[in-house]
Amino acid sequence: MKAITTIPFSEMKVDMELPPLEKSPVTKEQLVLYAEASGDLNPLHTDDDFAKSIGMDGVIAHGMLIMGFLGQYVQELAGTESIVSKFNMRFGAMTKPGDAITCRGKVNTLFEIEGKPAAELELIAEKAPGKQVGTGTAVLICTNAND
Repeated sequence: MKAITTIPFSEMKVDMELPPLEKSPVTKEQLVLYAEASGDLNPLHTDDDFAKSIGMDGVIAHGMLIMGFLGQYVQELAGTESIVSKFNMRFGAMTKPGDAITCRGKVNTLFEIEGKPAAELELIAEKAPGKQVGTGTAVLICTNAND
C-alpha cells in the first residue's frame, strides 16, 4: 500500500488533484476476514461455487469494503489538523479478487463552517483508470486555528 501525504489547508486550491492512495490487490482471504468482521456472510463474497451458481464469474468484494478504503483515504488526507464530515459514497462497478483499488480525490470547493476553513472533496475509487468502483464526497473541517 502506498502512503499519501496530508495536504495542509493553506495549500488546498479549488480543482486541486490530491495525492492518491493505492491499495494492494483485493484477496479472497481479505473478503473472508471482512465478511467475519462486518457480519455480512453472504456467500457471494466468499464462495466461488455459490457465486458461479447465480451467474457470476466468482466472488465479488463487499461494497462497504470499498467504502472503507475511501474512508481510510479521507482520514489520511485529514491527518491531525482536520475532522471528516459528511462522508458519503455511491457504489459503481464490482470489485473482484486481484483488483487493486486506487483512491483519488479533488478539491471541489473551499468555504467556512462556523468560521473554520473547510473543503468539499470529490472522491473516486477505481480498479483501473476510468473503471470506477465507487464515487463520493466528503467535507474536511480544519481544526487548526492557525491555518
